[in-house]
Amino acid sequence: MGIRSLLARPFAAYMARQTREWTQRPAWYQQQVFEELIRQAKDTAFGRDHGFSDIRTPADFAKQVPIRDYEILKPYVERVVAGEENVLWPGKPIYFAKTSGTTSGTKYIPISKASIPNHINSARNALLSYIHETGNASFVDGDLIFLSGSPELDEKAGIKTGRLSGIVNHHVPGYLRSNQKPSYDTNIIEDWEAKLEKIIDETLQANMTLISGIPPWVQMYFDRIQARTGKKIKDVFSQFSLFAYGGVNFEPYRARLFESIGKKIDSIEMYPASEGFIAYQDSQREPGLLLLLNTGIFYEFIPAEEYYSEKPRRLTISEVEVGKNYALVINTNAGLWGYSIGDTVKFVSKDPYRLVVTGRIKHFISAFGEHVIGEEVEKAMKLTMQQFPEVELVEFTVAPNVSPAEGMPHHEWFVEFARAPKDIEAFSLKLDQHLRDLNVYYDDLITGSILRTLVLRSLKPQSFIDYMKSQGKLGGQNKVPRLSNDRKIADELVKFAL
Repeated sequence: MGIRSLLARPFAAYMARQTREWTQRPAWYQQQVFEELIRQAKDTAFGRDHGFSDIRTPADFAKQVPIRDYEILKPYVERVVAGEENVLWPGKPIYFAKTSGTTSGTKYIPISKASIPNHINSARNALLSYIHETGNASFVDGDLIFLSGSPELDEKAGIKTGRLSGIVNHHVPGYLRSNQKPSYDTNIIEDWEAKLEKIIDETLQANMTLISGIPPWVQMYFDRIQARTGKKIKDVFSQFSLFAYGGVNFEPYRARLFESIGKKIDSIEMYPASEGFIAYQDSQREPGLLLLLNTGIFYEFIPAEEYYSEKPRRLTISEVEVGKNYALVINTNAGLWGYSIGDTVKFVSKDPYRLVVTGRIKHFISAFGEHVIGEEVEKAMKLTMQQFPEVELVEFTVAPNVSPAEGMPHHEWFVEFARAPKDIEAFSLKLDQHLRDLNVYYDDLITGSILRTLVLRSLKPQSFIDYMKSQGKLGGQNKVPRLSNDRKIADELVKFAL
């Protein structure tokens, strides 16, 4: 046993005691976070504009601070970007996390001195939680890799600016620096494919024990290693024992990823976002991710079906119910207020509060009122693949086809298989039936002959990689939307159909 793993165990036990403390009093901790946020921000420009001095309760806050996304918050952010202080949070941010927006171009998400521990410590605590529960600490003695964006930072108004994963890279604890991969020079390579080749050069002979990243890009890393060596990952990295991931639902990728590895290993799911680190998997035995209620974020939850109504309810943690879909709204010690993060979540437990991410509030198909969501298409695919065990999936996305050249309107599934089903027609019919079972409105439209059953388009190998490359979004933290209500992605993917 190495010195790192030896020291990790008591540290993990200490962290577990702290976690038990706040999970036993969730509403109290959230109230403390709420009061501290209001107190600190009452003299900012945003606080004055929204009467923070008069706010005493979350109900007061909901009356005075409307729900907003980045587009609505943007005028305040632009003042911060221009160099103004005390706009959203006291002083200036220490970073801007730069992300790509849908209508606003580049988004600049502030990260303050107060909020940076949320981003850094939460990832650490996820690993410590795993060590405490399983007793497995040996992975910290080996080489670790975090497949991420470039850590090279620019500046805006004297504020360091870059991708969240690059910012976090600057805060990796010193005791992990010596066994962290890849090197800085490799990590700053912008071209993903060139970077990946250099990463493989640096890791092929290393003792990799922990590999972390967004599943599709980790899969690409594994594919390239297998192409070079002709071996399963377990035979290249014999001590590889833990996979940490986030950003997308793992289920569509699980079977192929473990097939590439060649053995079953433990995994930890994390829920980080540029706006804040929301939750992490704290147990290998219990489902869901532990919602972090004591790290500077006050949460509100809007029932998903009310999100677009004139006055949606804004529930606190003590008011949520298990099994219901909520749009997630956050208020943070970086100055995001009534901020709709865009995700929908569902609680699977209230003791402690654990959730799963079910999709994006704006990512749905409702061309005919069916309102099919990400959780439903992913579950339909998972159930279908269980019936066709020969199938290996690379990636898929779904879009409506309202005016097909011939035949009735339908949902169009663009699927890249690593191993296609033996009977593609039977696979398509089962997939459609599972979606009908999961969404009664979709079923009604099929039954009523408003829609025909889905059309599945098989795509050529590397289609999604080539598509993402064409959009300048290959690698890093970029993800393919699981579904959309228009044809923008679909019309591009048609070019890759078999």
